[in-house]
Amino acid sequence: MASPLRADVAPTPFVPLPTVDGGFQTVMADPPWRFTNRTGKVAPEHRRLDRYDTMDLEAIKALPVADHVAANAHLYLWVPNALLPEGLEVMKAWGFRYVSNVVWAKRRADGGPDGRGVGFYFRNVTELILFGVRGRMRTLPHARSQVNMIETRKREHSRKPDEQYAFIEACSPGPYLELFARQAQPGWHAWGNEADAPEVRGKVHPGYRGGEINPSYATA
Repeated sequence: MASPLRADVAPTPFVPLPTVDGGFQTVMADPPWRFTNRTGKVAPEHRRLDRYDTMDLEAIKALPVADHVAANAHLYLWVPNALLPEGLEVMKAWGFRYVSNVVWAKRRADGGPDGRGVGFYFRNVTELILFGVRGRMRTLPHARSQVNMIETRKREHSRKPDEQYAFIEACSPGPYLELFARQAQPGWHAWGNEADAPEVRGKVHPGYRGGEINPSYATA
C-alpha cells in the first residue's frame, strides 16, 4: 500500500496487478521511493515536496510482479542515484537479475546538462534505469546498435521522459506492463493510482516543459 507523507491524506488502497495470458514479457516500473535519513525518518526535503504517495522498500519488494511476468522477461526499473542498492534488492525480489542500465541525461534547451537537480553530494543531472532479465531473453535486434542513454529536457516533478516508451518497445518485446504509471500509454497495460488520470499530476515550473534540444541556442 502506498502511504502519503501527510497524516490528513488516506493511504491509497492496493489494486491487483493486471494479467495477460503467458505473462508480460516487458515491465517498466517507476516506484514511489521513500527517501529516509540515517535515523530512518523521512528526509525533510522529501517531506516538503510531498507531491505523491510513497512506499517503503519492503512494500515495493512485496509486489507480486514475478506472478505476472513471463518465464522469459525484461525489467526496466527506475532508481534514484542514492538508492541503487535498494533498486537491486527490488529487482531480485521481483525475480530478475541485473545485467545493465540506461542513463537518462537531463538536458537544457541548448543541450548542456540541466544543473537544477538536487543531491546531497553532487547536483544530479542523471537518473538510472536498471535493466534486468528473467530467464533467458536477448534484447531485440535494434538494441544491438542502441546506446544506453536517453537525453531529453525535464518536465513535471518525477515525470520520466516519454521517449522511454519508444526506446523500450524497440529493444524488448510485448506485452508491456508499466507499474506506477502516471498516465496510460497506447499499447501498454498501466497500473498505478495515477494511471487513469486525464493529465500527468504535478506543477509545471518555468523551464520544465520539455521540448526539443537545440544546441544552436548556445551560440544564438
